Amino acid sequence: MLCLVTGASGYIGGRLVPELLDAGHRVRCLARTPAKLRDHPWAKDTEIVRGDIMDAASVRAALTGVDVAYYLVHALGTGDGFEETDREAARIFADQAREAGVRRIVYLGGLTPVGVPEHELSPHLRSRAEVGHILLASGVPTTVLRAAVIIGSGSASFEMLRYLTERLPVMVTPSWVRTRIQPVAVRDVLRTLVGSATMPPDVNRAFDIGGPDVLTYRAMMVRYAAEARLPKRLLLPVPMLSPTLSSHWVGLVTPVPASIARPLCESLRHEVVCHEHDIARYVPDPPGGMIGFDEAVTLALRRVQQTEVATRWSSASYPGAPSDPLPTDPDWAGGSLYTDERECLVDAEPQRLWDVVEGIGGEHGWYSFPLAWAVRGWLDRLVGGVGLRRGRRDAARLRVGDSLDFWRVEEIEPGRLLRLRAEMRLPGLAWLELSVEQVDGGRARYRQRALFHPRGLAGQAYWWSVAPFHSVVFGGMARNIAATAEHRSRRS
Repeated sequence: MLCLVTGASGYIGGRLVPELLDAGHRVRCLARTPAKLRDHPWAKDTEIVRGDIMDAASVRAALTGVDVAYYLVHALGTGDGFEETDREAARIFADQAREAGVRRIVYLGGLTPVGVPEHELSPHLRSRAEVGHILLASGVPTTVLRAAVIIGSGSASFEMLRYLTERLPVMVTPSWVRTRIQPVAVRDVLRTLVGSATMPPDVNRAFDIGGPDVLTYRAMMVRYAAEARLPKRLLLPVPMLSPTLSSHWVGLVTPVPASIARPLCESLRHEVVCHEHDIARYVPDPPGGMIGFDEAVTLALRRVQQTEVATRWSSASYPGAPSDPLPTDPDWAGGSLYTDERECLVDAEPQRLWDVVEGIGGEHGWYSFPLAWAVRGWLDRLVGGVGLRRGRRDAARLRVGDSLDFWRVEEIEPGRLLRLRAEMRLPGLAWLELSVEQVDGGRARYRQRALFHPRGLAGQAYWWSVAPFHSVVFGGMARNIAATAEHRSRRS
C-alpha cells in the first residue's frame, strides 16, 4: 500500500520511512524543503513531494492515491501560537484526507493523564490531545497513538534527560522529578506505527503506548547514569522550582532550546502512565516483550559505548538502528560532541601526503609540540594508562586494530582516510581523523578532525581545560604534516 509520511525530516518520521519500506510499503514524503531529505539513503526509494501542511492544495495533491497517511508534525518550539497552528494544520489534513479517500490516518500524540480535565493540561499536551480529536472526527478511520517519553537518541525528551544527567553530578531539581512516567523505546514506537497501517477499517480510536517500566523522572535519571557508566548522581528536589522556572534552568544546563524545554517541563506536572494496552489486539507485542527502560537507554547510547563515531559526526551512511542518530537530527541531539577541525592545501602528490599520514606516531612522532605529547603520555601512565610506550607494529604501514602509541586504528582506507580511537585514560571518548584528497594541479588537500565525546561533568571540564592548547597542538600538527609532505615531494 502507499503511505504518506509527513514530518519525514523529523525525529520519528525520518526513522519511520525505512521501517515502512522494509515492511513492503511504498512511501511518499511531504516536505516543505525536499532538499533536506536528499541525503537519506532511502530517498531514492521514495517519492518526495513539495508541500506545506498549512497549504490545503499541496496537502490534497500529496494525499492523492494514498492508502495510509502518517501525521507526524506539530508546531512545538515555534512560539506561543503553536496551539492555533497545530489546530489549523490538523483541520486541513483531516479535510483533505477525507476528500482524497484515504483509508487510514495514523497520528503519534502525547500520553495524557487519567482524570485530569484537558483545560488543566500543559499547552503542549492539550494541543496534542486536540489534534487527536480533530483527526478522529475527520470521517477517516484514525489511529491515535499516545506516548509519553520516547527513549532514543534524538528524541527531545530523551536528550533533555541525557544532558541533565550527564552534566550535573549534583542537581537541585524541581518537584516534577517525582512524577511517574511510562517511557517507551523508539523501536517499539516505530513497530506500533508500522503495524497500525493494517488495522481493520472499523477501528477509530486512541491507544496508549508505553514500555514495561513505570518510573519517576528521578529514577530515570539515576538509571540513565548507571547505563551511561556515570558516577551516582545526587538529586536534591526543591519545591519552589516551578515548571516554568525549571525550563529556564534546563535551558542554561542543556543545549535543548528553551522553546522546546519549556513545554516539555510543563508537561511533567502530571503523571503520564498508560491506563490500557489495547493496542496489543491489533499490533501484538514482540515475542520477548516490549523493550524496558534500561535496554532502551543502552540502545540509545550504543554507538558511543561501542566507540563508533555516530552518523552525524562523520560521513557514514544511514544508521543501522532506529536508536542511532540521524543526519537530520537537530545539532543538540545525540549528546555533546566537541571537534577541532583543520584543513590545508598541500603542494605535494596525494600519495606523498598519505605516506606521511600513515607513518604518524612511533619514532616519527606526532608532528607538533613533542613535549606536550610526551607529558600527556606520562600523565596517562601515572593513572594506569598505556602512555606512548606502545609505539607501532610497522614503521610504514597500518591496519585496522593496530595499536599506535595511546591510539588504536579504528578505520583505514589506504590513500584516503585514517581514523584513530584514543585508548588513553579520558573522561569520555576521543577520535583523531586524518584524510587526504586529490585536487587539481597534482596537489592534495589535508583534513584533520579531533573529536571528543565527554562523559559527565569531568568530560566537559577536561575539554575546556585543554581547548586553549589546540591551536598549538592540532594546528601545528596540520602545518607540519603538510610541510613534511612538501619537503619530501621536492626531494624526489
